[in-house]
Amino acid sequence: MRIILFTALMLITNFAFAKEKFQIGDAAPNVIAKTQAGVDLDFSQVYAKNKYVVIYFYPKAKTPGCTAQSCSLQDSYAILKSKGVEVLGVSVDTAEEQLDFKNSNKLDFTLIADVDKKVINAFGVETFLGLAKRQAFLIQNGKIIWMDRSASTKEQAQDILKVLETQK
Repeated sequence: MRIILFTALMLITNFAFAKEKFQIGDAAPNVIAKTQAGVDLDFSQVYAKNKYVVIYFYPKAKTPGCTAQSCSLQDSYAILKSKGVEVLGVSVDTAEEQLDFKNSNKLDFTLIADVDKKVINAFGVETFLGLAKRQAFLIQNGKIIWMDRSASTKEQAQDILKVLETQK
C-alpha cells in the first residue's frame, strides 16, 4: 500500500512541476521525418511554404479517437487550406500503417511515421506506453503560436479555426 501511495505522490509531483518544453512564440522544431509514402519531409520547408502549419499528434492509427481527430481535420481541410494552413499528423505508426490510415479515411494531408519518436521528442510530446499523447501545435513563420496539450478529437479543426480568427 505504501508503494502505491508513494508512486501516486511521485506521479502527481512530477505532473504538477513538469515544465512545458515550449512557450508561445518559441521556434518550432526543424526535423526531418518519414511520411506515409516513406519519403523524407523537412519540417522547415513546410513552415516556409505555408502561412500556417498544424502539427497534431495522435496515439495510434485506426483507433476511434485518432480517427475522429483526423477526420475532424479532413472535414475542415478545404477551409483550413483556404486560410493558408497545411496539416501534418504524427504518430508512431509505420509508413505502411499511416498510408493505410490515410487511404481508408481519405485524408488529403500528410501523415508522419515517427517510429523512432524523433518528431515526438523534438516537440516534447509526452508518451504513454510508447504512444504519443494527443496534442496539437499551430505554427506561423516557424514560430509556435498556439498549443493544445490535451487536443480534442472531434473538435480539433474547430479549435484551430477559432485561433485563426484571432490572427491578423
